Parts: sequence; C-alpha cells; structure tokens
Amino acid sequence: MEKHEEMGSEVAAQNEANQELLEEQVENDLTTALDRKDRDAVTTLLEEAHPIDVAIALEEVSDSDILFLNSLVTAEQLAEIVEQAEEDLQIRIMKLLDLDRILAVFQFMSKDDIVDILGNMPVNRRKELLKLMKSGDQTVIRNLLGYSETSAGGIMTTEFISMRNTLTVSQALEKVKEIAPKTEEINILYITNEKKQLVGTVSLRELLVAQNYDTLQDIMEDNVISVEPETDQEDVARLVSKYDLHAIPVVNKRMGIIGIITVDDIIDVIEEENTEDMLKLGGVNKEEDVDSSALESVHMRLPWLLVNLVTAFLASATVSMFEDTISQVVALAASMPIVAGMGGNAATQTLAVVIRGIAIGDIKLHGNEKRILKSIFVGFMNGMVCGILAAFVVSYMYGNPYLGVIILVAMVANMMIAAFVGFVIPVVLKACHADPAVASSIFITTFTDVCGFFIFLGLAKISLPYLIRSESFAKTDGTIYPSAFSFLYRICKLFF
Repeated sequence: MEKHEEMGSEVAAQNEANQELLEEQVENDLTTALDRKDRDAVTTLLEEAHPIDVAIALEEVSDSDILFLNSLVTAEQLAEIVEQAEEDLQIRIMKLLDLDRILAVFQFMSKDDIVDILGNMPVNRRKELLKLMKSGDQTVIRNLLGYSETSAGGIMTTEFISMRNTLTVSQALEKVKEIAPKTEEINILYITNEKKQLVGTVSLRELLVAQNYDTLQDIMEDNVISVEPETDQEDVARLVSKYDLHAIPVVNKRMGIIGIITVDDIIDVIEEENTEDMLKLGGVNKEEDVDSSALESVHMRLPWLLVNLVTAFLASATVSMFEDTISQVVALAASMPIVAGMGGNAATQTLAVVIRGIAIGDIKLHGNEKRILKSIFVGFMNGMVCGILAAFVVSYMYGNPYLGVIILVAMVANMMIAAFVGFVIPVVLKACHADPAVASSIFITTFTDVCGFFIFLGLAKISLPYLIRSESFAKTDGTIYPSAFSFLYRICKLFF
C-alpha cells in the first residue's frame, strides 16, 4: 500500500513538473511571438495551447501585445481566454477593447462569467454595455448583478435545462438535442411541475437508458438538494461536498428554479475561501498578492500589525510586573519566551483544526464540551512531553533544576490554556457573527503570551528563595534531585 502511495506521489510530482514546464514554454513562445509581431506563430500557438496556459502567459505581456493578439483571434477564442484569466487580466483586457468587441466576446460566455466581469467595470461603462445588450439578456444580468458576489445568486449560471414532468423520454431527448448547444450544463435535467416548481432531477445517463414512453415523472429523482439565492457560497460548497453533487439548483421562495451552480464554480469557491482564511490567519488582506506594490502591501498589512502592537503591550505590562524577580534570576529572561512561544504554537494548531471544522460544518456553536475536554487533554500531554524536555535542557544550561521544574509546570499550564482558548475563541466569535479567521489569532496570541508570562514569572516569584540558593546548585552528587521533586510537589499544590 505504501509503495503504491509513494509511486502515486512521484507520478503527481512529475505531472506537476511537466505542467510547469509547459506553462513556461507557452509563456516564452507567446512572449517571443508577440514581441516579433509574428502573426503565424501567434496563431499557431493559440490553436495548440490550452486557453488557461495562454491566459497565464498574457499576464506578463504589455497592453500593446494584448491588442495585437486581439486582432488575430476570433471572439470565441478570446472568450475562452478571458474565461480562464485571473480577475486582474480580465479587467485589463476589458479596458482595452471597444464596446462592440466586448459584446461579441460576451456572446460566447456564460451569464455568470459575464456578471463577474461587469461587476469589476466602472459603473458608466457597465451601463453602456447593458444598454447595448438584448432585452432578455439585460434582465438576466441585472438580476444576477443584484446578488452578492459571495452568495449562491452571485455565482450561479442561468444556463440549464428545465423540463416539465409530463414529457416523455423521447420528447425530452429531442429537446436536449435542441437546447444543449446553448447550455453550460447538460448532464442534469431539472424537472418542474405545472406550477413551474422544481420537483426533481434526471441525469443524462438515466434519460438515455430509460424507455422512450416513460415520462420524466416516472424516472426522476424527487429528493432534490437546493439552495436559495441569498445562501452564502461557503454553505453551498459544503452542501455540494456533502452530497457529492455535480451541480446544485438555486430556487426562489416559490421553489421555482432560477439558476444552477456547477462544480467548477464550487471548486473556485473552495479555493477562494481557503486562500482567504489562510491570509486572514496571517493578518493579510485577501486582495494582496506577491505583485502588489509596496505601498499597497503596507496599507493592507499595517492595520493588523497596529492591533497586534496594542496587544503586545499587554504582554509587556505583564512582564514589567516581575522586574524585580527577573533582575535577581537573569535566566528567567532567557527562558520565558519558550513558554509563551510553545503556548502560541499549540493554540495555532488547535485554531487551524477548529476553523476548518467550522468552515465545513463539523463544529457547531454548542455541544462541544467533549471536544474542548479532548483539546485540553491533548494540551496537557503535549505540555508534559515538551515541558520535560525543556526542563532537562534548562536545568543543564543553567545548573538550576528548580528553574527546570518551573518551566515544566508553566508549559503544561500554558499549553492547556492554549488548547482551550484555541477552541473556544473561534466558536465564540462565530456565535457573535464575527469572522473567526480574522480575529482569533489576535486574541489567542494575547492570551498565550500574557498567561505564559504570568504563570512562569509568578511561579518564579513564589519560588525565588529556591532559585537563588546558589549553594544547592553546586551539588553534583544527586542529593539535589529529591529536593527538586519535593519542590515540584509544592508547585503542583498551588494549582490543585
């Protein structure tokens, strides 16, 4: 089994490497051809390369090169490239094209992709384009623009096949042949009743194997999973994943189908949401990327750094409470970051698991008592292992076993606290309708730093006579260890 997994990993790595080489080759060839204004080379490359590879390559070329390419491709070819392009490139291309050319390109694009592009255009230009569209297309697109871009309505497409439940299989097949060329999704047929309410679905496979005289009512699956247009895209993605759907219908209050969300859009949502949560955990705006200007990066990062600065002063104030203790045992200053740092790392681990659990719906806002206790126990076990190792190292480095005992107890306590707050804080923030991915790390860092410093230095202050008994440190015959264990017992009594 392990051998097969290893071979699979090697194949995947090789495929990824080959894909990167292909992208690089397309980019180099296209850039060279555009620089030379070689029409034949550009045309040949566009015919052979995948649109997404062309779109990636176009990110590195000038506006004049994009205009030159535009003069060589059909509206359909350009539509394929634009659909695969990143948002920034889409905006660039749309700025360079005149209105007639944009409308020609839109003819070969799905409505949901058109809406995404229009949403990034200046208002005046968007209005001009809408005026030039067919009245039917205007209505559809205006309705789609009215939904939030992160809602089901904002990511759905209106290109689907809907049929009455009274149609026979043979009638349905004829209709599919007629509609399919103009429709994005044909694998699933959405069945409605006389009131135009969604009542079932029929897969294309089921349609092909059914008897011609059967009605769609006879062969349809009536247990339909659907969402309303206001449903958040994360919830939509969760449903698609849970029920293993290829597409999910969007219905209004009267159960009339108004659109569908396909699995390719769901993949984009998952990638977008995961990226957003990852950046938020680091206090970075989702709009920032590696190519953002220095000023843009400063503008996006500085607010969160200022918030962290405020919380850092709380940790600093905690340390300042024990200045006298630190001045008497300098080793404390070098050791206390270990406790705070390990607590922060433990909390981050718990936080990552909890935020993922919240995102996929595994963790609700209540009924988490067992999970919290488990997290605390995990924190205790990890704290014991790490604390014992840290205690031996510190005892050896400073010749002070009492300091080792203090760091052991402090690390266990702080990692238990870290596990608790790492679980509870994101759940509480979610209950307060705040984004746990944004604010959790700030609160958790503050908790673990303040608690870690307070516990460690507080124990040190209480145990100061033991720490400064230099005559005990000089003993090497083993008689010191019983006193250290006795000291550990006294320390533990403070907590239990």
